[in-house]
Amino acid sequence: MLQGREILIGISGGIAAYKTAVLVSRLVQAGAGVSVIMSRSATHLIRPKTFEALTGRLVRCKMFGPGSHPHLEAAAKAELLCIAPATANLLAKAALGLADDLLSTVVLAFEGPVILAPAMNHQMWQKPAVQRNVRQLQEDGFLLIGPEEGYLSCGTVGMGRMAEPEKIFQLIEKVLADRTPPLPFPEQ
Repeated sequence: MLQGREILIGISGGIAAYKTAVLVSRLVQAGAGVSVIMSRSATHLIRPKTFEALTGRLVRCKMFGPGSHPHLEAAAKAELLCIAPATANLLAKAALGLADDLLSTVVLAFEGPVILAPAMNHQMWQKPAVQRNVRQLQEDGFLLIGPEEGYLSCGTVGMGRMAEPEKIFQLIEKVLADRTPPLPFPEQ
């Protein structure tokens, strides 16, 4: 079902970024073309080389990288954008339409479905500001999966754990099953 489909994975700076490697591997094994964009914070938790090895593609991390408009180029090639983990910071930027790095700029430029997999400490998740941002994102048409309750990296148990990679994979499959694949992106 994912054979030949183009998926863009965004990774923001949460410790759950290690789980995103499992998701990316699963997508590639299913035949999808996967490109990865990482926030600067994410690169401190898991290295871009991990995702380059899994996808066979360069990982983009910088706003002013190769190409004349990297945010527009990345957004134009993909059918679906999934950000996992989506930190409280990323949720706030997306809810407010802020774009101060490559990942948040791609969120604004992307025209297809966007899946967000929130992950953060349970105290952060419960804050009124985060919940307000979540409501705004849902109202704006973003699809949210999770978070789930469980053991968190801070040593506590609560709501804030990123959805498991298999659940995110299944949602990506479901969303793309309902969409007609676009024509191939013309090579430059």
